[in-house]
Amino acid sequence: MTGTAPDVGRLVVSCTDRPGIVACVSSFLYRRGANIVQSDQYSTGPVGGRFFLRVVFRLPGLDKELPRLEREFREEVTVRLGADFRFRAASAPTRVALFVSRYDHCLLDLLWRARRGELPIEVCQVVSNHPDLAGEVAAFGVPFEHVPVTRATKPEAERRQLDLLRGRVDLLVLARYMQVLSGGFLDRIGVPVINIHHSFLPAFAGAGPYERAKERGVKLIGASAHYATEELDEGPIIEQDVVRVSHRASVRELTRRGADIERTVLARAVAWHCEDRVLVNGRTTIVF
Repeated sequence: MTGTAPDVGRLVVSCTDRPGIVACVSSFLYRRGANIVQSDQYSTGPVGGRFFLRVVFRLPGLDKELPRLEREFREEVTVRLGADFRFRAASAPTRVALFVSRYDHCLLDLLWRARRGELPIEVCQVVSNHPDLAGEVAAFGVPFEHVPVTRATKPEAERRQLDLLRGRVDLLVLARYMQVLSGGFLDRIGVPVINIHHSFLPAFAGAGPYERAKERGVKLIGASAHYATEELDEGPIIEQDVVRVSHRASVRELTRRGADIERTVLARAVAWHCEDRVLVNGRTTIVF
C-alpha cells in the first residue's frame, strides 16, 4: 500500500521441503543486516512435499542492495535448495493493465482504489473491445485504447494488444472482459493474468446467469478470482466469496449483489498478488 517504508522488502521462496530451509533463508538475510518483520510458511508434506515461504524484512538502502541480494541468494541459497525465489521492494507499485468490455463495476472500483492508494498498483493502460467507457477512464487520467475484436479479427487484435502492453506492465487484470484470450496471447504477454467471474460457473455458464439463477431458486451467489490459463475458467483460484440471497430477490437485485461481490473479490485478489501473498502450486494456490 502507499506509505510503505522504502527500506522494506519481500522475499518469496518455493522448493522441495527438507530440513533447514528457514534457517538457511533467515541466516542469509541476517548476514546482510536485514531484520525479518514477518514470516509465513507452508508445506504440502514434510516428506517430498513442496515448501512455500514469504518473508518481509527491513534493510537500510534496500533499493541499492536488491541486485546484490538477488545475485548472492541465487549463488548461495538456490544452488543448495533448488528453490525458485523472488525479491521485491514493498514500496514499488505493480504496473497494471486492465481489460474491460461494457460492464464498468470492476474497472471503476480498481481505478478508484488505485487513486486512493488502497491498492499497491499503477494503472498504466485500459484496453476495451468497446468504446463505451473511454470517458469514464479519462476522468482518472489513465490511457484508454479501443481494440475491437471479432472472430475474424481476433489474431490482429491480440497482436495490437501485445504491442501496446509489451514491457509496460507487470500484471494484466480482466475486469469483466467478455472475450476469451488465446493460449498464444497468454504465452506471449509474459505476465500473470487475473480474471473475475461469477461463481455460478460452470452450472450457469454463458449468457444470462442471474436470470437462470433466479429460475433455479439459488440461495448463494458469489464470485471467483483466478489466474487465467488456456483452459477457460480453470486457472488457479486466488479468492472467492459468497452472499446469501432469498426467493424474494429479483433478477436486478441478484445482479447488483453479484456486481458488489465481484469487485470486492477482484480487489482482494489484485492486492494479494501485488503484495506477493499468492504462490502458485500447480492448479492451486497458497495465499499468505
